[in-house]
Amino acid sequence: MGLSKTEVFTDKENRIADLAKAFAHPARVAILRLLAQKKACVCGDLVDELPLSQATVSQHLKELKRIGIIQGSIEPPRVCYCINQAVWEEAEEAFGAVFGLLVKTGCC
Repeated sequence: MGLSKTEVFTDKENRIADLAKAFAHPARVAILRLLAQKKACVCGDLVDELPLSQATVSQHLKELKRIGIIQGSIEPPRVCYCINQAVWEEAEEAFGAVFGLLVKTGCC
């Protein structure tokens, strides 16, 4: 398998791509939507709200946490999750900057 060549892109481009991964799967979008709507830490409720197994939800939470867009607090035996406001704002700014580059023309 070939290299992804991420090293030929800027840190900012790589970070935007990493943040985009948070929204690259409908389950992660649903998790983010639920966390944003609740505006609080959510523990076991996510599995009850989604048509996914505990293991699948856990895998998506792990990816979202790796990216940094959510954070978790461990209160044994539970882990509670919420939106990381700073990273959420970073994503909002990054995507807005990229989408703002388009100059509307009559092309195509």
